[in-house]
Amino acid sequence: MHELAETAKALVAEGKGILAADESDGTIKKRFDSIDVESTEDNRRAYRELLFATAGAEDYISGVILFDETIRQSAADGTPFPKLLESKGVIPGIKVDKGAKPLALTDDETITEGLDGLRERLAEYRELGARFAKWRATYSIASDKPSEYCVWTNAHALARYAALCEEAGIVPIVEPEVLQDGTHTLEQSAKATGRVLQALYTELHDQRVDFTGTLLKPNMVLSGYEASDRAGADEVAEATLECFYKHVPAAVPGIVFLSGGQTDEDATAHLNAMNARGPHPWQLSFSYGRALQAPALKAWGGKPENVEAAQRAYYHRAKMNGAARTGMYAPEMEREAAAV
Repeated sequence: MHELAETAKALVAEGKGILAADESDGTIKKRFDSIDVESTEDNRRAYRELLFATAGAEDYISGVILFDETIRQSAADGTPFPKLLESKGVIPGIKVDKGAKPLALTDDETITEGLDGLRERLAEYRELGARFAKWRATYSIASDKPSEYCVWTNAHALARYAALCEEAGIVPIVEPEVLQDGTHTLEQSAKATGRVLQALYTELHDQRVDFTGTLLKPNMVLSGYEASDRAGADEVAEATLECFYKHVPAAVPGIVFLSGGQTDEDATAHLNAMNARGPHPWQLSFSYGRALQAPALKAWGGKPENVEAAQRAYYHRAKMNGAARTGMYAPEMEREAAAV
């Protein structure tokens, strides 16, 4: 377990966070559609290489979550992606869940699948270089949601996944995402998030998971994206911290927030506001996908001649989030970079 705890700590090293580059085939196709690029295996490989090979990004990126296809791919020079990352001191990880599917006998709630055969898949991924994994469960907020049934079945599955990861010598990132779509209030988000976390840590404890070798990847507590009166960064920071202080054990080395549907700059500002209120019992870091990649994807546009511009855009977002890790980010820093 000592090795797992060390890996978990390295993933939340000071000033660093995680790049989520584990988009499923469907999600990466949507991203590519937005820039009119065909989602072929070679285009996906070229795009991921652009990110992984960005010079200096390792100063702010501790680990990268890969998709099954990506962990098996190589850079143009033949270096397998996990080896390329390791050569920069970046820890390779892997998404292992099979996606959220309809939860039987519920009104549009979901359960995440992928436990069958997971032990064997984890052994293979470890051989391929993965040192941590990720499993995402999703929950909606409504008057009758999330239901107790949805909260506890997903907590049970997340804990089973985590136990199998620890058995395989892989750090489990547990990702219970309370979706922030809708018109809910900050208080409703806090209540739903708290219920989900309470169930999660009960199950993790009951299934003998060692918290010191895990990381939590949750949503922030936000007003619904369609709410008319949305909370500002300070309110978000206060509500999120209050919720996590109540429900997340201090033995957990770090909380790596997901960005969800937030804008790139909102995700950075919210993380910064929480860290400015530190120190906290756990490292407060990031595990962003779109919020790290969106400007780079747009700058790239599928053209080889734009790789450098795309890498600059990615490096900038990584650097901004690195600053937010210590509460040192300021919106002016965005404009300074734009002027370079």
